[in-house]
Amino acid sequence: MGKNAIVGQSGGPTSVINASLAGVFESCKSRGADIVYGMCNGVAGLLEERVVDLSTLLTDDLDIELLKRTPSSFLGSCRYKLPDWHTDEAVYKKLFAILEKLEIGYFFYIGGNDSMDTVDALAEWARGNAPGKRFIGIPKTVDNDLVPVDHCPGFPSAAKVACEITHATRLDYDAYTRPEVFVLEVMGRDAGWLAASCCVTGDVDLLVLPEVDFDREAFLAEVRRKFDETGKCYIVTSEGAHYADGAYLSAGNAADDGFAHAVLGGAAATIKQMIVDAGIVPRGIVQDLSRAARSSNFAQSIVDRTEAWELGLSAHMRSAAPAFTGQVVGVRRDEAAAAEGLYNAKFFAAPASEFANFVRRFPAEWILPNYQGITPEAVAYFR
Repeated sequence: MGKNAIVGQSGGPTSVINASLAGVFESCKSRGADIVYGMCNGVAGLLEERVVDLSTLLTDDLDIELLKRTPSSFLGSCRYKLPDWHTDEAVYKKLFAILEKLEIGYFFYIGGNDSMDTVDALAEWARGNAPGKRFIGIPKTVDNDLVPVDHCPGFPSAAKVACEITHATRLDYDAYTRPEVFVLEVMGRDAGWLAASCCVTGDVDLLVLPEVDFDREAFLAEVRRKFDETGKCYIVTSEGAHYADGAYLSAGNAADDGFAHAVLGGAAATIKQMIVDAGIVPRGIVQDLSRAARSSNFAQSIVDRTEAWELGLSAHMRSAAPAFTGQVVGVRRDEAAAAEGLYNAKFFAAPASEFANFVRRFPAEWILPNYQGITPEAVAYFR
């Protein structure tokens, strides 16, 4: 097995995804890797042999510290789905030939659940065709929808941005007496973690989550009630809000992103127009947070950045064990510390198959009825 390592990034960027990259690089170099390659644009770029020796880019400690604070994906990203190797091995043979050429012994992939599916597939194919090579996943997603973790790197920073924007725009909204509704849209295709986190501010009047089928009449009744009581209604919605039949509120659900996921965006505009058309108020404001929460390093959570970096370190240190392949490292909460009102992270590893293609939804027991927000337990989790 080669002594070189390679690391790539995949899926949507986060503000701390490069902290994990820095952790992998530091650990690989300190533990004797000859060369640490970076895949340019993930597996898609690797298949085109677009790689870089990270030592030529990261030459001193300052470069590492800057990398931890650099937004978006330093190496570039991709959304590339590997075929099922049971029926199509050509891509795998090409990819492994490239790994052999580069003398790669360790393959690290930083991404969401689709990326962990890539780790799982490569490790499975390697068991029968390239034994000894190790494939390790490092999770990231602002949606916080991976299992079996307590939370995922990238989410705390995105939630911090979302809360700051929620509070700032609520103050702006409250400055006027004119009748209008405010609707903030945040990311979250299948899980409402990010939208729910906005409720920590105390500024959210109504919350629309993918976990609850949207009921137009019931929702509009709550909007009317809010305006009757306060003259205001500040709404937060996940991009993945949908009706009982599965149809998204957003208008852009005809296309897909390469993984058979609808391309979302527009739920807030739909809700605003729905309220105006119902005659509740004559106008509305829409704020689409979307990608602004994803790579906003100016509001990085220090806890988030530290955990993302330590997961990168943990990934490589664990890979020293010959049997450690097809695994993903993750974060769990120290329950003993939590019982005392404190937060402390514990790191663990589990098979990539437990992460891949599963969705961890916002708990139903933490959702208040009638779009009223979240329970105190949920607020305590976020805080």
